[in-house]
Amino acid sequence: MSRIGKKPILIPENVEVEINDTLVRVKGPKGQLSRVIPSGIKVKRENNEIIVARTSESKLCKSLHGLVRTLLFNMVKGVTEGYEKVLEMVGIGYRAVKKGNDLEIFVGYSHPVLIKKPEGIDLEVPSPNTIIVRGIDKEEVGRISAAIRAVRKPEPYKGKGIKYQGELIRRKAGKASKK
Repeated sequence: MSRIGKKPILIPENVEVEINDTLVRVKGPKGQLSRVIPSGIKVKRENNEIIVARTSESKLCKSLHGLVRTLLFNMVKGVTEGYEKVLEMVGIGYRAVKKGNDLEIFVGYSHPVLIKKPEGIDLEVPSPNTIIVRGIDKEEVGRISAAIRAVRKPEPYKGKGIKYQGELIRRKAGKASKK
């Protein structure tokens, strides 16, 4: 039995959960999320808890059991608290500017890079070298953050680039000089 999969998910008071055969909808104060449940996994509601069980002992069902439970937990947490990722820009002249709803990033290229704001995601620029990505869908927040980071990944020699807050960049020694 999956250790993660057998844990029940507590439903907060201000969250509504609707479970059909293959679809789970979670509605809370921050918004609404839905997810299709794969075959072989059964989701039911008992009192104030969501319980995830598998219908067979096949390898596929065992691998999906913990995954589905974690995805549902992330949905419940997302509609109540939300998710956020903070990105930092390191480098001279590196900065971000909010242009309407979109994000314009200057990271040493000959042109600024424009990132379109996806639906359900908030992009915030509290200072020129800090970007905050917020949303209720953990997967989407991570995807957008990774796309912004991919514009200029941190390089190991000077540490310049866009990195997650708290991310450690493994530094390399520069070219050794012969004396």
